[in-house]
Amino acid sequence: MLRLIASDPGFAAAFGAMVDDRRESDAGVARDVTAIIADVRARGDAALAEYTTRFDRFTPATDADWRIDATTCREAYDALTPDLRAALELAAQRIRAYHSAQLPENRDYTDDQGLRLGAIWRGVDAAGLYVPGGRAAYPSSLLMNAIPAKVAGVARLVIATPTPDGEINPLVLAAAHLAGVDEIWRIGGAQAIAALAYGTDRIAPVDVITGPGNAWVAEAKRQLYGVVGIDMVAGPSEILVIADAQNDPQWIAADLLSQAEHDPAAQSILITDDAAFADAVIAAIDSEIALLPKAQIARASWDRYGTVIIVGSLDEAPALANRIAAEHVEIATDDPETCFAQIRHAGSAFLGRHSPEAIGDYVAGPNHVLPTGRRARFSSGLSVLDFMKRTSFIAVSDEALHAIGPAAIQLANAEGLTAHARSIELRLGI
Repeated sequence: MLRLIASDPGFAAAFGAMVDDRRESDAGVARDVTAIIADVRARGDAALAEYTTRFDRFTPATDADWRIDATTCREAYDALTPDLRAALELAAQRIRAYHSAQLPENRDYTDDQGLRLGAIWRGVDAAGLYVPGGRAAYPSSLLMNAIPAKVAGVARLVIATPTPDGEINPLVLAAAHLAGVDEIWRIGGAQAIAALAYGTDRIAPVDVITGPGNAWVAEAKRQLYGVVGIDMVAGPSEILVIADAQNDPQWIAADLLSQAEHDPAAQSILITDDAAFADAVIAAIDSEIALLPKAQIARASWDRYGTVIIVGSLDEAPALANRIAAEHVEIATDDPETCFAQIRHAGSAFLGRHSPEAIGDYVAGPNHVLPTGRRARFSSGLSVLDFMKRTSFIAVSDEALHAIGPAAIQLANAEGLTAHARSIELRLGI
């Protein structure tokens, strides 16, 4: 792990190097993905079947091998224990309530010149959700992607999820039932993203693709942006915790590890103004890692990318946080609002000592699909707007055209676009 002290002469350079370390896919991944996309576009289902056999050790032959039906999803939901079913339903209810409040309003008004103006929002026709398979199967992510799409009014909701060795994760199927997913295809990787974007004989194309995945999935979404809409190009997860010495070191250690256990390339960062507290957190991390089933992953993440920054005062933390622009930011202080007011760049913020990032991953309500890799500087977490588009409209009366048309003619002629000007002049009788 990296330990930085803000007062040290070399701090600026070391901090800058840490911020600029992208932790994302290399050129080799990009080349592989380009080839996979071209192959799926050219050969469709045949290419999908070959990649599924190769990467998932599962060969789709019958219709049941390709697609999971609604009855199977319902059975998985019914088979849940009562406590787990209640937890999933609570999560779904809170996610739906939060995202329903995001729905934008249509506009329709007439201005002072007599023009009727406005805009109408509509959901896209079809959305594709990528759901990782195997050990990285997260029903919470399915809910976080599918429910906003349904709230947005998406007509057709499609899931692509790999089933390594033919194994189907029942929790994912139960979440799909609860969210009202229309189709589930047993394909994964960059090939699944290509199939959703371009379509095949079996799979109709979609308009928007969202959902987490590995480096190949993220790169495929990046390359296919423009063919389809995407939520974001996501990299390894990250968390920044700003904490004073009044916190329990074990709590903060657990918070840092909540992201480290995702991926060896995940990053956990602590900013504190107390060196002794920093030492206590580091010691607690060593103890906590030993308790984790994913200890090897968490250890690799913490050892390679874990960072502890000791500042003279937590007043310095917001400026550092804005440079980092982290996916998740916890502010564990007595007055988190003062710090939060100065943080402009964060995917999602968690305010106060009793607001662990993990609560946001499941049942708080706001979306946990968030920008990583400093992209919080210019992008936001997934919302209903990612599944909607806005169409503006204009209705011009004869009187309104006489009021503003001459100005448009002047501008069109100035740009050398005579036909533009003529289309207005003819209506004005000029």
